[in-house]
Amino acid sequence: MNFTRWSARLPGTQRRAAARADHGGPQRGDGAVPAARAEQLSDDPPREDGAVGCVDDLPVREVLDRIPGLVALVHGPEHRIAYVNDAYVAAFGERQAGEPAHEALPELDELSLLPLLDQVLRSTKPRTVKSRKTSGGRSYTVTCTPLETAEGPGVLVFAADVTDHAEAAERLRTSEREQRETAVTLQRSLLPQELEEPDDLRIAATYLPGGTEAAVGGDWYDVITLGGGRTALVIGDVMGRGVRAAAVMGQLRTAVRAYARLDLPPHEVLQLLDGLATEIDPHQIATCVYAVHDPNEGRLVYASAGHLPILVRDENGTIHRADEPTGPPLGTGGWLHTSGSVPLGSGSTAVLYTDGLVERRDEDIDEGVAALENALAGATGTPQVICDRLIRAAGVTADHDDDVAVLVLQHPARKGTDGERFRNAALELLGGVEAAPRARAFASGVLTSWRFADELHDLGVLAASELVANSLQHGTPPMRLRLRRTDRRLIIEVTDGDDHLPRRRRAEPADEAGRGIAIVATIAANWGSRRTPGGGKAVWCEFVLSEDVD
Repeated sequence: MNFTRWSARLPGTQRRAAARADHGGPQRGDGAVPAARAEQLSDDPPREDGAVGCVDDLPVREVLDRIPGLVALVHGPEHRIAYVNDAYVAAFGERQAGEPAHEALPELDELSLLPLLDQVLRSTKPRTVKSRKTSGGRSYTVTCTPLETAEGPGVLVFAADVTDHAEAAERLRTSEREQRETAVTLQRSLLPQELEEPDDLRIAATYLPGGTEAAVGGDWYDVITLGGGRTALVIGDVMGRGVRAAAVMGQLRTAVRAYARLDLPPHEVLQLLDGLATEIDPHQIATCVYAVHDPNEGRLVYASAGHLPILVRDENGTIHRADEPTGPPLGTGGWLHTSGSVPLGSGSTAVLYTDGLVERRDEDIDEGVAALENALAGATGTPQVICDRLIRAAGVTADHDDDVAVLVLQHPARKGTDGERFRNAALELLGGVEAAPRARAFASGVLTSWRFADELHDLGVLAASELVANSLQHGTPPMRLRLRRTDRRLIIEVTDGDDHLPRRRRAEPADEAGRGIAIVATIAANWGSRRTPGGGKAVWCEFVLSEDVD
């Protein structure tokens, strides 16, 4: 393309030129043209009558001088200046024709365009760079186009001022960052600030929000000590993003803690959550797993609402996947959830997680779960170490596109001195008048062998006697007395076949019954009752051990 014979085809140019001719527009003097534009860029002679017949007759320089964008023409391997338009001069000052760009056009070097000029000159293909900012604070989008000039191959540089657009985009990005920070802060504030520490389990959890380009989701987890040595664990994921998802998550987490205090079976907790989720937002759904660990049973009893399966590695390194049963997500309604169980004995490790850990756009989610199983099989150490290793194995990075929540629990195999501090003893009660004396004698012998102080020994025997007497009077066979010691508490529990739960009440002076539970509640640090899965109930109490107890 010969630039000296190039004509722009711009609508309305004829009208503006005619208007200038009719009104005798100002004539440009010799001193008004910068040196870089002093040469004649069009060798077409003007029409004798002074009129403009068509756009093709317009001089190129006159057109370019009126363009609000910045225009510069350079030629040769040193990109010597052939021309700059008025807008360029107004932005960066006068430029001398014939000077090389690296000396006379420092602004192009500031915008890192000199290598681009070399590339365009070699490839003869146009290139565009967007929103480059100068030291003066202005932003430009620059297009470099190869062309032929009278002096040989050259490059036409056109820069459009996009400062307003760049500032608007930056304000939008700032607003999005602030909204994201608000959502992250809300999300983290609704998660447990410190995990509860059960006696029999070691637990660690990790939450990682999605990358800076991803809105915060509604992942959550929680650990709830239920009393009697039992622990509830929950993990869930509210569908959707942003503050709304985090707010719904907070409501569900609060509800889970309230329902857990009722000591209900896992499927009944999910049943209550399902109805609540519908009330909170009928258009919002969430997945959730609620599980309960009882150290006496050595199992993890759970119910799942559309959530990914719990993974358990036993003491031999075998991985178990708790696939069934599972129901639809919370908020769908009309589904009766059921509970299942998976072994979790001494030396076992269980992992609860959200889909951000295993779901990838380029692979099936089952492949992600299988990869997590392989990673868990080789992950050893403390729960926090396992958390970190699983996250690294899944390839989760700072710019991950989804939230990730991981909850790891271990039921450690205790040996030696540590094993001595975790003891169990149980007695089957056959009923009859000899049941209560047998229970007292059994409790006394066990507590003596555990080397408790006299005061705690006597309180433990009294609590066992009252719980057994209550079961004999109001319960049905089979009956069992169980004593459990941990490193922090003594737990006494009595189970029977009747599902009527006792309640504490004020006994009148003339009443012959009703004082047993009141006595237990007075002398123990905590007490409670629950229905057992096979029918019947369990009533328990616990005493906190002093630090000097071996």
